[in-house]
Amino acid sequence: MIDRLHRQLAAPELLNRLHQLAGGAPASAPLSLHLDLGKLDTDWLDQLPGGLPFWYRALPARNEFRLGIGHAFQLASAGANRFAALDSAFAGLCQHWRHERRPLAFAGFAFDATSNGPLPNALLAVPAILLECIDGACSATLSVPAGRIGQAVADWQLCLNSPARPYAAELLERRPETLAERAWVARVNIALRDIAGGRIDKLVLARSRKIKASRSFSPAHILGCLVGQQPNSLIYAHGNGQQTFLGATPERLVRLTDRRVDADALAGTAWPGSMALAEQKNRREQAFVVHAVCTALAPLCLAPPEVGAAREHPAGELRHLRSRISATVKAGTTLFDLVRTLHPTPAVGGFPVAPALDWLSDHQEQRHGWYSGGFGQLSADGSGEFSVALRSVLLDGNTAELQAGAGIVAGSDAWLELAETEAKLGTMLTALSPTEPNAIRHSR
Repeated sequence: MIDRLHRQLAAPELLNRLHQLAGGAPASAPLSLHLDLGKLDTDWLDQLPGGLPFWYRALPARNEFRLGIGHAFQLASAGANRFAALDSAFAGLCQHWRHERRPLAFAGFAFDATSNGPLPNALLAVPAILLECIDGACSATLSVPAGRIGQAVADWQLCLNSPARPYAAELLERRPETLAERAWVARVNIALRDIAGGRIDKLVLARSRKIKASRSFSPAHILGCLVGQQPNSLIYAHGNGQQTFLGATPERLVRLTDRRVDADALAGTAWPGSMALAEQKNRREQAFVVHAVCTALAPLCLAPPEVGAAREHPAGELRHLRSRISATVKAGTTLFDLVRTLHPTPAVGGFPVAPALDWLSDHQEQRHGWYSGGFGQLSADGSGEFSVALRSVLLDGNTAELQAGAGIVAGSDAWLELAETEAKLGTMLTALSPTEPNAIRHSR
């Protein structure tokens, strides 16, 4: 498959097509060529690059796998206006974008608009090469600024010449975290006290855990494990050439197609040996999310959003309550308009949203990478989808920082909430384990 792509890159007609596409375009205009690669069952994980930026997005249950390698265009932003900045930049990009078929951009952002870390607070990028396998139909989209046509083929070949070999990393023995666990339980009890005082109805508190390995972690190995472990989740990753942020999330933040918007209201967690998902605590927690999502969407919609019945949604060994919320948005509403009005939902922050965020800030809530922020893809026609970046790990060499959270409401038990976060962390710990993932498909 990749050999076929190399042959097409070397063909003279490819440059002819590129020059025809660029005719009269400004040097900054994006150009995107589409190449059919035939039929093959592949997850593209054997093409994950080493030392180059990449984006990975897979929906295994729907047999959709996408890998973006390198950056033809990128824009980073931060602060209160970060979504407006990305929205404006993407609109400007699309205004001059010349393309065949439907090229895609990717984006990710942190929970807090002011947080700093190894990843930009918010990032939008068009990959130099986008590899797609949709129900076995494979293709490549090649993108370049019009002013770099002369270097385009060399740039694309560089993206394909540095795949990182998947391998397992042996985990080093971990020390007990008794003190850290007790400190987190104490925070939960403080949250419960403030909830009982009527200040807040729900708070989401996060935990993190660092894991060391005998060698650098392999993103391809971990992603392969997640593909097999959680086929009904979105498997996602972004690497900057050194660090990689990846995970498996069951929660869509928002999807926009034409003028139809779809969002998830997901909350409540059950796992083997836990209380039933239908318990009142889980129902109450999910109801807060439904109310907040509908309230946030209403000003942007032609009619009140429609709410589907709450149903169980599997995420590996975990299960959640999820309601689908749909509506038709007003003309001119963009995907970033919807992200700005929805993030953060009570599923990752709390309810009511503003007091919950103030509480988290006052109590120095720390979230690393893009955990509980968003991860999305956008099309040049304005459609796209963002998911909430949950069940994540930030990889840096042989260090992995895992994160998970729990929703605290009246009636929560601090030690049961700790057990919930342990169950969530366990999904990533399993993926980090050195056992060979039986679901890495690569090409066959």
